[in-house]
Amino acid sequence: MNVESNELLDRLPPHLKQYIKPQNYELYTPINQAVWRFVMRKNVDYLSKVAHESYLDGLQKTGISIDEIPSMYGMNRILKEIGWAAVAVDGFIPPNAFMEFQAYKVLVIASDIRQLENIEYTPAPDIIHEGAGHAPIIASPDYAEYLRRFGEVGAKAISSAHDIEMYEAVRELSILKEAEGISEEKILAAEKRVESLQQKKVTPSEISLIRNLHWWTVEYGMVGTVSAPKIYGAGLLSSIGESVWCMKEEVKKVPYSIDAAYQDFDITKPQPQLYVTPDFAYLQEVLEEFANTMAVRKGGWRGLHKLIESKQLGTIEISTGLQISGHFTRMIQNEDNEVVYFETEGKTALAYREKEVIGHGVQRHTHGFRSPLGKLKGINLAIENMGPRDLAAYDFYDGKPIEFEFESGIHVKGMNVTGIRNLKGELMLIQFTDCYVTYNDEILFSPEDGDFDMAVGKEIVSAFAGAADYLSFKVEMHSLSSSEKTQMTDDERTLNELYQKVRKLRKTTKNRESLFKIFKTVSANFPKDWLLPLEVYELTHSEDILSYLLALKKQRPKIAHLIDDGLLLIEQTIT
Repeated sequence: MNVESNELLDRLPPHLKQYIKPQNYELYTPINQAVWRFVMRKNVDYLSKVAHESYLDGLQKTGISIDEIPSMYGMNRILKEIGWAAVAVDGFIPPNAFMEFQAYKVLVIASDIRQLENIEYTPAPDIIHEGAGHAPIIASPDYAEYLRRFGEVGAKAISSAHDIEMYEAVRELSILKEAEGISEEKILAAEKRVESLQQKKVTPSEISLIRNLHWWTVEYGMVGTVSAPKIYGAGLLSSIGESVWCMKEEVKKVPYSIDAAYQDFDITKPQPQLYVTPDFAYLQEVLEEFANTMAVRKGGWRGLHKLIESKQLGTIEISTGLQISGHFTRMIQNEDNEVVYFETEGKTALAYREKEVIGHGVQRHTHGFRSPLGKLKGINLAIENMGPRDLAAYDFYDGKPIEFEFESGIHVKGMNVTGIRNLKGELMLIQFTDCYVTYNDEILFSPEDGDFDMAVGKEIVSAFAGAADYLSFKVEMHSLSSSEKTQMTDDERTLNELYQKVRKLRKTTKNRESLFKIFKTVSANFPKDWLLPLEVYELTHSEDILSYLLALKKQRPKIAHLIDDGLLLIEQTIT
């Protein structure tokens, strides 16, 4: 891939780099460029009055032009000055990956651009939404730090099986809506699938709750006071329709709080209510309040339960700092609901402080990992809290047979081979051979299973999505979502050539004769096109072309307001 890198991008782990793709700037058509220019001219004109003050300043600081689709490479040279970078990615990527990019201070930008018929809004990620929406506001230091911190927290959020299904459904819908030659029936079927999943009553997962916070702040956030808010959310900044709609009295404005995490949204409709934060610093306060409810900070049986339910790769950290990463399948709890035993299935890796413990990667733990937790029976002391004399008193000698029982009733009997300690000098892992682990009448582990590696710890202090050490697991390759561009028809090629001619004339001579010739061709052969006649009128101020546009409004009432917007911009330029 021909992707220009930099220091921030070089730091990205392999599992994130797989989502990056070249921008392929040369694939943008003249019509794509015209769509960008129209949206940006309209938005900048309007948003200068209603957007947060950092928006216009941010356009300059991030290298975003009003007249041309930005080059990712040009943006990166400028973003470097504020400590960020941008990458082109392939449409929708998994929520945790999206968040993790932010944690590395990398802005994820879908390089595709919406079609002319979707000029006001598209559910698919595109460069208008993400380049012109997300990028400018990170020029505000407070907001940029919120975005980075949000990424750190969000990347640890645990998803559910329903989340994965929802992600795939929304991703499919976005691909179909922006692809060429897709039947209306197929799009409707995809919309129904998304709608059906949205209506399904499920217990909200951490990722769904933090996605709500992301939606009501990063995507659709407002800042200031409820009576006089300003726009900063990318969804509002990049949508011609919604940036106007959101300022109307019909849209309820609510003071931002953690309650936003429990407010669902519908991506297919304008939002009936929006949240207003007093300033960007307050966003961080709410984020930390939410993070305190997450398994990454609370751990315990609830955290492990979330990982088991998610069926996704996750990690628990126990009180000695040992981290176990894998697919968790089972736990045993005592009468106080404390986890006294857990199991993973399939490839598992052990880590300490996010670095794999040497010799305890997936090669050793190919078929899963299991271990009791807690204090020893009759001693009221956890192994991790034992000093050298305690260990000697209870026969914890390397190379000696040992037998002991946990308070939970789990019994361990085997040959103590060796132990691994953490930085505090506490035992965090003990290896046994010829070992039996039993609970009531159930054999949890036997010598036939090989060596027994027992995690040492009295409790689970953290649980989160993904691996502790991202290098422990082989990267699962992401399948491309961008649809293949079909070959242009002769008519499409001709129309794009006309758009290109106008682009050149705007920058050079503004030759009226050539412009009128283009207009005649468009009006005769492409009667549904409205944007190119508007561009020609902008350069000629011809009464004949104005009359044509006014007539076109009556013929195509659905796009009449877009023509009005364009004419108003031209009129403001003249005056």
